[in-house]
Parts: sequence; structure tokens; C-alpha cells
Amino acid sequence: MGPLRLCAVLTLCAGLGITTLLLNSCSTTGRVVVEPPMIPGATFVGDKVCLDCHAGITRAFPASPHARLRLEGGRMPGQYGCESCHGPASKHVAVGGAGREKFIVNPGKDPQACYQCHMNVNAEFHLPQHHPLTEGKITCAQCHDPHGLDIMKPEGGLAMARRNEMCGNCHREQSRPFIFEHPALREGCTTCHTPHGSINAKLLTERDSNLCLRCHAQIQGPGARGGLYIGNVDHTGLVRYGTCWTAGCHASIHGSNTQPYYFY
Repeated sequence: MGPLRLCAVLTLCAGLGITTLLLNSCSTTGRVVVEPPMIPGATFVGDKVCLDCHAGITRAFPASPHARLRLEGGRMPGQYGCESCHGPASKHVAVGGAGREKFIVNPGKDPQACYQCHMNVNAEFHLPQHHPLTEGKITCAQCHDPHGLDIMKPEGGLAMARRNEMCGNCHREQSRPFIFEHPALREGCTTCHTPHGSINAKLLTERDSNLCLRCHAQIQGPGARGGLYIGNVDHTGLVRYGTCWTAGCHASIHGSNTQPYYFY
């Protein structure tokens, strides 16, 4: 980052009244994030106090990606671990763990605590097409496990690749078993969709037939004369009717029980 750009960023932060702290490790940034969430009048107590009540969570947390989050040179309570995301816990502890909505920050219900580090994700959720997190209809914790070994949160019992299981928990129709399965589903929903937000409808990574053409290479058949061939079918006159899934052709794009080319 050049000095002029850095100066502009610092000026903007100062104008917004944002106090910044450097982090050694964070899953989306290694430079600057805002300070941990605060509870008025509360002080930091350290992870060992949290262990007394939350043994199940703290047992696995040291191997979690979030356990790497530490403020630069941080050795004091609150500069790492539980309170870096949940805020100072002294009042929460004093009332025996009661008053959860008042004395402790719950990122599972309020994404603002997650946004402190994941600033790029915050921006994605404000794109025209996005999952309804900002509207309060879903939470980060429905898809992500902030305490577990894997930040991705699987759900059991779905006949999909593991990386699709989170999506399939809500999108049952698209994730059900098909006789003719679209092979792209084996690579995961994020092959075609951006999970947080997009400028394209249905959170697609591409808005037109280029999405499909990334996998379905254009193959020039005998006598093609510059035409657009996919497999052995001339698509030259077909692509003008719209995208592959809206032009009346491959409408059942996730899979079909009757048709190997996903026509219906």
C-alpha cells in the first residue's frame, strides 16, 4: 500500500472514529481490523474463566481457525480467545451466565461482531443479491462453526458432497438425490454460486452462459466453420435465446430424474 493510499485510509478511519488494532492472524485480513466488541462497564477475565461453564466449546477451540486470532503482542485477557469475539465477560460471569443478550456479545445472533474481522464479507452482504443476513433472517452460525475444527458447518443426512451440506440444509429441492446428477454438484455449490452476495441473480458467479462454458468447453466439430459446438451439438443458434437454464433447454440444471441433459 502506497503512502498516499495509506494516509487516505487512516484519515477515513479517524473521521469515522474507528480505533484499529493490528492482528497477527485472521482468516480474511492480516493487516488492520477494529477493536474487539465491548460491554459497557465490563472487564476481561480470560479464557480459563470461560472454561468453567463452556467446557464443551473450549475443549475443541484451541484447534479452531479462530484460535489463531491474537492482537499483536497480545498477552493480556481479551487480546485473544473467547473475549476477542464475545467482549469482556466480567458482568456475564458475575450474574452466573445469565443476561446473555445484555452482558455478552453473541456473534451467532448479531453479525456485527463477525464483521469486525471479515470486512470483505460485510461488503458482499450489501451487494444487490445476497443471503438475508443483514435482514436478520439467517445468522453466520447457521453456516459456520466458529468454535470447531472446521469453520464450515456440516449437516448430516444429505446425499450431497460434504461441502454442499450447509446449503442443502435450506435448499432441499436443489440438494435432493437425482438419477442424473449434474457433476458440478460434486465440486460444491460454490462452483456456480457465491455464498454471501453477488451482483448476479441467484448469487451466480457469472450472469450468462459463460458460467456453463467454463466447464463445457467449446468443441469444434467436423465442418463447424466457426460455429459454437458443445459436445457434438451445434449451439450457434441456441445461445442467442438466453442462458442455458432459461432458454427453455437445461431447465433442471441441478439434476433430473428423467433426462440426462437436464431438459426437465
